[in-house]
Amino acid sequence: MNEVDKYFAQFPKQVKEHLNNIRRLIFEMAPGVEEKMAYGMPAYHLNKKPLIYYAAYQNHIGLYALPVTNLKFEKHLKEYKCGKGSIQLPIDQTVPYDLIKNIIAFRVEETSSKKSK
Repeated sequence: MNEVDKYFAQFPKQVKEHLNNIRRLIFEMAPGVEEKMAYGMPAYHLNKKPLIYYAAYQNHIGLYALPVTNLKFEKHLKEYKCGKGSIQLPIDQTVPYDLIKNIIAFRVEETSSKKSK
């Protein structure tokens, strides 16, 4: 069991399912992504650049994809509590996997364009 699996193990079944679904999306959409723990949460790097982080809390899953991502998806994030570079997805609501998929795709493009510069 790696560190991310150990992190997931501490949560109830429903939360683990959400975390694993997000993890699967990341691996599907970001070939070559590196998974590790950072800041006490699952962290993913692509091309040696931060791609996305996420963590479970009592009432939400926090998604951390850098401030530029929140600006890019601002109109899609109106119903969620957001910080400068964070998005809170309530656990008791449907998790917006299509939105997460779009965010990951954007971040993959961002980290790939930075690689080529």
